[in-house]
Amino acid sequence: MSPHHSSNSTGPVRPGDLNAAARVDFDLAHFKAFWRDVLGFLTQSSNELLPYDEVRKHLPWRGQHHLGLQQVPIASIVGSVSRYQDFDRAFLPRQTYTRRRWESVDQAHLQDIELPPVELYKVGSIYFVKDGNHRVSVAREKGQLYIDAVVVEVDVAVPMEPGIRLDELILRQERADFYAATGLQTVRPEVRLELTLTGQYEKLLDHIAVHRWYLGIGRRAEVPYPEAVASWYDRVYLPLVDIIRRRNVLREFPRRTEADLYLWILEHRWFLGEAYADEVSLEHAAEHFMREYSQRRARRLVKWVQGALRNLGGYWYGRRRRRLPN
Repeated sequence: MSPHHSSNSTGPVRPGDLNAAARVDFDLAHFKAFWRDVLGFLTQSSNELLPYDEVRKHLPWRGQHHLGLQQVPIASIVGSVSRYQDFDRAFLPRQTYTRRRWESVDQAHLQDIELPPVELYKVGSIYFVKDGNHRVSVAREKGQLYIDAVVVEVDVAVPMEPGIRLDELILRQERADFYAATGLQTVRPEVRLELTLTGQYEKLLDHIAVHRWYLGIGRRAEVPYPEAVASWYDRVYLPLVDIIRRRNVLREFPRRTEADLYLWILEHRWFLGEAYADEVSLEHAAEHFMREYSQRRARRLVKWVQGALRNLGGYWYGRRRRRLPN
């Protein structure tokens, strides 16, 4: 069996049934895309294709070179140059205006007609479609594992893998910039500050700058930046992280980090202080934040909804398939 075909292939469809079969295939793919978006919204997870231009904007590039014709794993194709809003991360069609082109490619697939290779950019170990989005979409929906592609490889410094999201790429660059600016890995080599939301490393830099200013006021002299970074970590960051660990706060916020909670609890402490018009301890702020914003209960609800939607999808799929002509 060719690696381009799935083991579920049922052979060519009779010409009289091609239009109906392609319509059902598109309707099912579009239906799946809709519910994947719903689940993505409920789970606060990205279901987006990576936009090639945005990735280029946020990552340093070293150059590019041609790799020629290759067989590319379809699961590694996770972005597009121009059609990233028309398809989701699994290359399912989100828009109905893609129907005609999608169905024509599907009909060719059903008749075992060989189509031209797609054109891809390779960045790290992931690929972006330059030309052939509909061919990738149909092939993936049919269970195809590989696709013929003319590939141009782009050289980047930041690691890239198929599961990565655009916000993760931005985070990696922001983290690298933070370490370069602070020299934290020099003054505290064992430390790794991991944030899960973009734009938050700037807040850490602000905290360090404010701490350095207060140190300078106390000394009546300018404090060297590396010393301020080490002092901020030891005297500001670490005491709150110790509370987070003792209270097991991180358990209530799956997929978040101690650095996330450090920022959120400090902001929460400020709001509590404004509300009570009084000083609020770090212990109280951490306890109150955990009670008010625990994400574990929300995740249980999401899992229940996911199960219900999977059952609904199976029911809908069965009804649509029964309408396909014999």
